[in-house]
Amino acid sequence: MAMTTPASRPTNPRFSSGPCAKPPTFALEALADAPLGRSHRAAVGKAKLQAAIDKTRAILGVPDDYRIGIVPASDTGAVEMAMWNLLGERPVEMLAWESFGAGWVTDAVKQLKLDAVVRTADYGEIVDLGAVDWNRDVVFTWNGTTSGVRMPRDFDIPVDRSGLTICDATSAAFAQDLPWDRLDVVTYSWQKVLGGEAAHGMIILSPRAVERLENYTPSWPLPKIFRLTKSGKLIDGIFRGETINTPSMLCVEDYLNALNWAESVGGLKGLITRADANAAAVHAFCDSRDWIATLAEDPALRSNTSVCLKFTDARITDGAGFAKAVAKRLEAEGVALDIGAYRDAPAGLRIWCGATVETSDIEALMPWLDWAFETEIAALSQAA
Repeated sequence: MAMTTPASRPTNPRFSSGPCAKPPTFALEALADAPLGRSHRAAVGKAKLQAAIDKTRAILGVPDDYRIGIVPASDTGAVEMAMWNLLGERPVEMLAWESFGAGWVTDAVKQLKLDAVVRTADYGEIVDLGAVDWNRDVVFTWNGTTSGVRMPRDFDIPVDRSGLTICDATSAAFAQDLPWDRLDVVTYSWQKVLGGEAAHGMIILSPRAVERLENYTPSWPLPKIFRLTKSGKLIDGIFRGETINTPSMLCVEDYLNALNWAESVGGLKGLITRADANAAAVHAFCDSRDWIATLAEDPALRSNTSVCLKFTDARITDGAGFAKAVAKRLEAEGVALDIGAYRDAPAGLRIWCGATVETSDIEALMPWLDWAFETEIAALSQAA
């Protein structure tokens, strides 16, 4: 017999890992100041884009001598832009412990045809970071969106490295404290931790990355949408809001609204606190159950944003089917939307715990996981 449905429900059932939940105070009226129908090159458009860059710098604590640019094609576009412009000058190491990192490996080895050292780890684990040669260029994800694994807090990238570090931080920016002096390229997308709209990416470059751009020309051709230099000099306008292609000013306004909300909750420190509390609620639930666990078994590696779960009950013989049934049941009840594991990841659930999610909603969801699990187990017993 399935257990009784819980009495309370999450106020907001949106736990998708991308696009993620909007800030709790979001309302369409907040976007009324968007300069729709105006050129992004007009004074009003440039001012909005520059404001987005300036607020990003202030909240993330990006050093004054780092460049921040708004680029097309979300985080994917930003990472590809960095790889195609910067790699090839020296040996490369590619680190992957989830599907997006694996995608960057494919692009480096099969598209750019680099003779790269490739280090991989299974979902829920991380590569041996101590074995990495940081005098090579190193490409890696800070937080594995599809594996729930993050860079360990106690690991320091050498500050005196010779190579560049290219970091996909799309599920880490605004939720984890990034060591800017150890990172040369940082990328992320608006639709993750701040719940912005899709299709816009951010690329942040250290002075070392700019120096490489201005002193190295890749052997392969670069499409216009990737070009960061002209005649051997950085295209400085990209980092003043003069975007490569036409941005959506409605999306820019939405990003500005999200940045304003971030300031209202205490900036980066407040955002991290909110994400930590959300993830802690899920981790505590899993630690107290013997039928579900986090994919990242080492607490030091557990993400505070994209928390990935696996079912461990021996009665479950079809893990993918069971996980899909649980997610479908929760969606049908309207208590959790879009929480199935990523298609390339091990079967299970994925609950977004970024700062725009309220801890009270995470706490309200947990009894529903109990309910959905017991209901599906009962259905298995009846089928047998």
